[in-house]
Amino acid sequence: MSKHIGTEPLETKRLALRRLTLEDAQPMFQNWANDPEVTEFLTWRPHGSIAVTKAVLRSWIREYENPRNYQWGIVLKETGELMGTISCVGIDDKEDSVEIGYCIGRSWWGMSYMPEALTALIEFFMDAVGVQKVRAKHDPENPASGRVMEKSGMKRIGLSEERFLSNRGIFHAIGYEICRGDIE
Repeated sequence: MSKHIGTEPLETKRLALRRLTLEDAQPMFQNWANDPEVTEFLTWRPHGSIAVTKAVLRSWIREYENPRNYQWGIVLKETGELMGTISCVGIDDKEDSVEIGYCIGRSWWGMSYMPEALTALIEFFMDAVGVQKVRAKHDPENPASGRVMEKSGMKRIGLSEERFLSNRGIFHAIGYEICRGDIE
């Protein structure tokens, strides 16, 4: 049985994963939140102004008091630049599992930063929170996201029967998961 502890700071070789602050509005807006190419496969529209980004950040910051809230900013340690987010987008108490979602600015695509961040979250959720399973899903038209999941040790579990809506339209997601027994 998992014990939810909220967003804790995490570090990898190249990344710092930390809580977001209102001071992150400008880099978040500039680096990915206003970019239609980054948000193409996501469920939220590109931010039309920094005011939208600030409103989103305010709502996320308020949620940090909730131990079931997990929302990290991804910072490149070498430069201190905020380059994306990774978060728990769903908790299933019955299956003792969490689902992870993420996005990163185009400037950092293809550099293996996201698999590094996702691997850190898998370890955090398995070790510190105690979940039995970590899941993620992606649009079939976005195979790069599936490669992130595979590089993090997740296994493809197939196409969902449920349909999802992204900025591209309705799709059946490809699901991935990793179970506690897969990594021990």
